[in-house]
Amino acid sequence: MSTTTIALADDHHVVRQGLRALLESEPLFNLIGEVGDGIEAVRMVERLNPNVLIVDLMMPGINGLEVTRQVAQRFPQTHVLVLSMYSSDVYVLEALKNGATGYVLKNSSAGELVNAVREVAAGHRHLSRAISERAIELFVQRAEASSMDVYETLTTREREVLQLAAEGHPNSEIAERLFISSRTVETHRANLMRKLGLENHTDLILYAVRRGIIRADA
Repeated sequence: MSTTTIALADDHHVVRQGLRALLESEPLFNLIGEVGDGIEAVRMVERLNPNVLIVDLMMPGINGLEVTRQVAQRFPQTHVLVLSMYSSDVYVLEALKNGATGYVLKNSSAGELVNAVREVAAGHRHLSRAISERAIELFVQRAEASSMDVYETLTTREREVLQLAAEGHPNSEIAERLFISSRTVETHRANLMRKLGLENHTDLILYAVRRGIIRADA
């Protein structure tokens, strides 16, 4: 059997330590990289081309949902397994819509996580036992029947600027993180606020919290 290469993205160092120990104990798993930031997660996938990316839902830079979307679009050879403490249908649906192959809860057993990695690496969808498959299918059907979500009209760069701005980073710092100019950041910010109907920075933060882009206590 061939070795499965795995990359890990989680902003909690202790969590990464535990996951690293678990993954490295499996003879056919090869952990080839780990980061604690969403933007760096996408760059890591581009650089290392892993079979599986295990990604946390809430991370700085860009969150796990946006990481999933970018990886699924740009690097389809890498299967994304979301590892999260959130079991809400809304988060699971968004992850699946964005291209995740699997969704596992952080309170799952070590055996389930290992099995999930194997299933995802083989291209099979895997959801935690605590998540009802039928409920998700019904939720997806309802979502597809509803009107277009304005957030879906945002470009990749606008989504990145949205999260970084909501986290409190000034334009100059966002520009440095994304390798673009401050003026370009201002343009993206103005465009995303116009599309979303936001008036000011407070509106932007509240939108990001409601959307689940950042934590309420961030």
